[in-house]
Amino acid sequence: MNDNTRPMHRPWRSVGFRLAFYYGLLVIITMIITISIIYMQTVGVLYQGMTRQVITVSQKLTTRFENGGPQALILDIQRELGDDQNTSTELLLYVDSTGFKLAGNLDQPPTKVDGLRGGDHRLMVRRGREISGYVIARTFMDGSQLFVGNDLHDQETMDSLVTRGIALACAVAFVLLVGGLFVFRQELDRSVEPIRRTLTRVAAGEIKERVEPLGQEDEFALLGNDINQMLDRIEVLMNGVRHVSDTIAHNLRTPLTRILLRLRTAAEDTSATAIQKKHIEDAIADVEELTLVFEKLLQIAEAEAGARRIDFQPVSLSAVVSEVVDFYQAVAEVQDAEIRLDVSGSPVVMGDPDLLAGAISNLVDNALKYGGIGTKVMLKSEVTRDRVLLTIEDDGPGIPVQELNKLGTRFFRLDRNMRGHGLGLASVVAMVTMHGGRISFDSATPGLKVFLEFPRHLP
Repeated sequence: MNDNTRPMHRPWRSVGFRLAFYYGLLVIITMIITISIIYMQTVGVLYQGMTRQVITVSQKLTTRFENGGPQALILDIQRELGDDQNTSTELLLYVDSTGFKLAGNLDQPPTKVDGLRGGDHRLMVRRGREISGYVIARTFMDGSQLFVGNDLHDQETMDSLVTRGIALACAVAFVLLVGGLFVFRQELDRSVEPIRRTLTRVAAGEIKERVEPLGQEDEFALLGNDINQMLDRIEVLMNGVRHVSDTIAHNLRTPLTRILLRLRTAAEDTSATAIQKKHIEDAIADVEELTLVFEKLLQIAEAEAGARRIDFQPVSLSAVVSEVVDFYQAVAEVQDAEIRLDVSGSPVVMGDPDLLAGAISNLVDNALKYGGIGTKVMLKSEVTRDRVLLTIEDDGPGIPVQELNKLGTRFFRLDRNMRGHGLGLASVVAMVTMHGGRISFDSATPGLKVFLEFPRHLP
C-alpha cells in the first residue's frame, strides 16, 4: 500500500480538528464573558449613573412645583440650565395644560408621552436639531407637564465603541480559531503520521518496520516506543510460529509422503485381497486429503507472513481476471451457467499474478459451485485515482446475512454436507491481505457479492 495514501474523512473525525475547535470555542466564550463584564462596567454603569441623575433631578423639580408652584418650578429650570453643569446633556421642558412651552431647552414635548412616567428613550428636538435622549415625564394637578431627560449621544458613542471592540475581538477569536485548527491539525498529524505509517506497513506484512523516533519526549514519543516494543515482541513470536511451521513442513510432510507411497505400493500388490485393496484405497484418499489440508494451511500461513512479497511486480489485474474467466467458461457451459466480464481500463497492481489468479479463481469456482445450474456470475472492475475495486457477484441462493461476518474464517462451512474443509476463502483473505488489499462480502438478494479492493500501482 502506498505510504502516502490517507483515508478521506470528514474534518470533524479528526482529533486535531476537534481539539482546535474546542480551544477556539473556549477562547471565544472567554472573550465574550470578559467583554460582557467590561461592557457592564462601562456602558452599563454609565447608563445607570445617567438614569439616577435624571430621576434625582425629576424628583427635585417635582418637589419644587409642589412646594412653590409653577413660578418656582420655572425659576429652578432656568437655574439648572444656567449653572454651567451638564448643560450640553441636560434636557428640560415645562409646558402648560395646552402644551405651551413655559421653560426648558427642548423645542417641544417628545412623542408618546403616556409611556414616559417610568422613563424611556425618545427622539426629541432641541434648538431645531433632533436628538436621542432618555426622558421622564411628570403630569401635575393643573394639567401641566414636566419633562426631565439626558442626551444619549455620549452613551451611544461609548456603546458604539464597545460594540466595535466586541466585533473586533470576535474577529480576532475567529482568526485564532482558524489558525488553531490549522496548527493543531498539522502538529497532531506530524506526531501521529509516523505511527500510522508504520502500523500500515506492519498490517501489510512488513513486520520489521518500526516507528521512527520523533526527537522529543512527549506522549507520542512514548507511544511510539511502546509500539516498537510491542512489534519486537510480535516479531519474536511470529518467527517462533514460522519456525514451528517450517519444522512441521520438514518433519511431517516427508512422513506423509512416504506413507502415501507405501500405501500405493501396497495397493499394487497382486496378493492383496479385494477387501484389503479397498481399505488401502480409503487410506490413500484420507492421507491425500490430509496432505491437501496441510498444504492449504501452509499456504495461508505463508500468505499471512508475506513470504512471497519480495517477488511482487506490476501486474495487469484485467489480464489476470480475463485469464480466469476464459478458464472457467468451459465449466460454466457444462452447468448451463454464464460468466460475464466488465473490466474498465487496464489497472495495474503490485503483486504475484499466480496468487491473484488463485484468489479470483477460488471465488469464481465458489460462485459456480454454490450457484448451481443456470447461475450467472458477473465480474466488474472499477478504477479510482489510487484504488482498484473488483466485484464478483452471482445470483445463486446466497447466504444468510447473519453468516456474512463468518466468511473467510478458517474451517467455516455453510453447508457441512458439501466436500471441503472451509479453507478456500481463508486462503483468499490471506492472499488479498498480503497484496495490501481488503475483501468484504455483501448480500446480492439473491446471491452474494464479493468486493476485492487493491491499491493501484502508479508508475
